[in-house]
Amino acid sequence: MKVLVAVKRVVDYNVKVRVKADNSGVDLANVKMSMNPFCEIAVEEAVRLKEKGVATEIVVVSIGPATAQEQLRTALALGADRAVLVESADELNSLAVAKLLKAVVDKEQPQLVILGKQAIDSDNNQTGQMLAALTGYGQGTFASKVEVSGDKVAVTREIDGGAQTVSLSLPAIVTTDLRLNEPRYASLPNIMKAKKKPLEVLTPDALGVSTASTNKTVKVEAPAARSAGIKVKSVAELVEKLKNEAKVI
Repeated sequence: MKVLVAVKRVVDYNVKVRVKADNSGVDLANVKMSMNPFCEIAVEEAVRLKEKGVATEIVVVSIGPATAQEQLRTALALGADRAVLVESADELNSLAVAKLLKAVVDKEQPQLVILGKQAIDSDNNQTGQMLAALTGYGQGTFASKVEVSGDKVAVTREIDGGAQTVSLSLPAIVTTDLRLNEPRYASLPNIMKAKKKPLEVLTPDALGVSTASTNKTVKVEAPAARSAGIKVKSVAELVEKLKNEAKVI
């Protein structure tokens, strides 16, 4: 079974994001970039499926600038077999990404596609669902457990009321939640081996996909600074401040 895993290059989660002085976007100059944490979980799940003998090949795909090869090499070091980069310098929305992934799915014909449920930069939580709609595949979102059996995959998904298990016919789309697994670290020998694994570079034009967007970013602003909170010594003092200072009661 071939598994396709989508990964995204994002600002490292430890970095405090800064807005450009002209408010045109996020300042990425000299900022550490990493693989999206939810995508790391997706790669780990694919590798575990291969270790169980369920998956025979893992293909990782990323859409973005040439520098996204760094994150693809990381995925290869974690256990993926080969990588595909759809190189684009444009600011792509979720639908454009889903269309490009659809083209890659058509090309690769995987039995299972695994994505992170969302990216920590745009935080949209849309691409997996859009890809399922475009391909017509069944989808299991917010997965906390994935079990493949024959031509079926059972996905336990996290919902507001607890957990729900859905049975999907392959091929299918799965998006990963935090509690699905704990991603491993790449060993030095595997990092060195990853440098020799195949990485194919494509373009949206080569895939026959238009990435033109109907959305335009008008302005990006940092959150307004908030005053520090205070501690009160008693319920009476809390009520007094809520009544006379905050004026909410």
